[in-house]
Amino acid sequence: MTSRPLTVGFDLDMTLIDSRPGIRACYLELSERTGTYIDADLAVTRLGPPLAEELVNWFPAERVEAAGDLYRELYPAIAVSATPALTGAREAIEAVRQDGGRAIVVTAKYEPNAKLHLEHLGIEPDAVIGDLWAERKAEALREYGARVYVGDHVGDVRGARAAGALSVAVATGPCDEGELRAAGADVVLADLTVFPDWLAANRTLFRRYRESPRA
Repeated sequence: MTSRPLTVGFDLDMTLIDSRPGIRACYLELSERTGTYIDADLAVTRLGPPLAEELVNWFPAERVEAAGDLYRELYPAIAVSATPALTGAREAIEAVRQDGGRAIVVTAKYEPNAKLHLEHLGIEPDAVIGDLWAERKAEALREYGARVYVGDHVGDVRGARAAGALSVAVATGPCDEGELRAAGADVVLADLTVFPDWLAANRTLFRRYRESPRA
């Protein structure tokens, strides 16, 4: 039996960052480049799922992959500098580290672009794992031994539950408190500003845990 510090996973879009302005601008540029109408204002109200799940609303199936490739190519120059951190994001990461814990980011976003956002904002998690959505997020959460996963979408709740992690939801994204609770969130917070106090109140529970050797 070995002890290891608490690892907390965080989602990225609408959990740590307000990606709506940057993504909106990127959709508008994609629309201009492809000549395809995209309601960017509508698209940013449903962030969370993989890019392809949004693009199928605007492009025929045979064009979705190419549109996604162009979107990702445009993204660094258009979206990164336009995207602020959500209030409390840096403090939430630091709260995990205060007691020797690890903070990781597990997101459906294309991993290189996720890293660009965090680098631009000066947020430095211990690891960034991209291209994982909903239950597939459990792959990274289990690999890193995350006991808690913080996200804003019902897909994040499903990922936490699939990993056997405590689901902490923040009502800063497209899903309201009722939806998050109905999906099975263990804890729902208004936003990340209250996360450090919540973690401190539960620190004795999470400070250390015992892990059996892998089978």
